[in-house]
Amino acid sequence: KTIEFAGALHATVVKQVRLKNPSSKTLRYNAVVVGRDADDFSLPKGNTVTIAPKSQTSINVEFTSRFLHPAEAVLLLISKCVGGIGGATLAFSLKSEVKHIEPASILKCKSPCYEL
Repeated sequence: KTIEFAGALHATVVKQVRLKNPSSKTLRYNAVVVGRDADDFSLPKGNTVTIAPKSQTSINVEFTSRFLHPAEAVLLLISKCVGGIGGATLAFSLKSEVKHIEPASILKCKSPCYEL
């Protein structure tokens, strides 16, 4: 699964990843972002995700664009055993695209083009 982040340069975009637990046991995951641009992505609610039995939860993934080039990383959810029960490791591709650039400010300057 690919999660796409699109927004303005220097803007923060938040996406939610919904996780379901169909089993009758609690699942716990350790979330980590890896890859070339992993520093541009963050998990504001922390790296541990717990999903109660027969329930679902969402985790937020934030992306702040620092450059014009597309950023890429991978969100890994690695299962931690709870009472001998472990879930499958999950991987999500994170991709970004800068859609537009908004100027921080506009400066007007007058100067001669050349001097004799």
